[in-house]
Amino acid sequence: MLSGWWMGLEPAMKILWVVTLSASLIFLIQTILTFIGVGGDTDLDLDADTPDGSGMGLLTFRNFVNFCLGFGWTAILLRDKISSTGLLLIISMIVGFVLVFLVMMIYKWLGSMQESGNIDITKLAVGCEGEVYLTIPASRGGVGKVQININGSVREYAAMTDGEMLANGRRIRVVEVFGNTLLVEPVESIII
Repeated sequence: MLSGWWMGLEPAMKILWVVTLSASLIFLIQTILTFIGVGGDTDLDLDADTPDGSGMGLLTFRNFVNFCLGFGWTAILLRDKISSTGLLLIISMIVGFVLVFLVMMIYKWLGSMQESGNIDITKLAVGCEGEVYLTIPASRGGVGKVQININGSVREYAAMTDGEMLANGRRIRVVEVFGNTLLVEPVESIII
């Protein structure tokens, strides 16, 4: 029965069915891999650099699969309802592009919901205390390293100072933040 149906198809419809079923299978695999956390970095981006920095290029393997999925199923389902082949192709292409756009927007929305896990040191570091890890040269003459406690975890940052050289182990306080570099000052020990 299935072989009789297949043999009765025109060559163009056979190609359309193969492309559509292949795209459906690849889409299903991509979706499963994405939701279990494996498929995020396997996309073949041909246009990864976008003006908004999102990395959501238009020419990706995922978008090609989505286009084939929308185009193929639309053409197959509407083939008997639309007599004009040209009109059928135009409608199928529009549905393919709409599906690409919708899936891109869904992935962009899902990506915006991710938490980066990074700490915004410009807001949290000022006033924090810690100690010098690598010697900090005097008068902003170079960069050393400090370890400070932010939100209960010890973090290491590049640091400089306006005053004297700060040796390893010296207690410091963060005064200002420049990008990812901290401006620190020594904390004087109080002897009781």
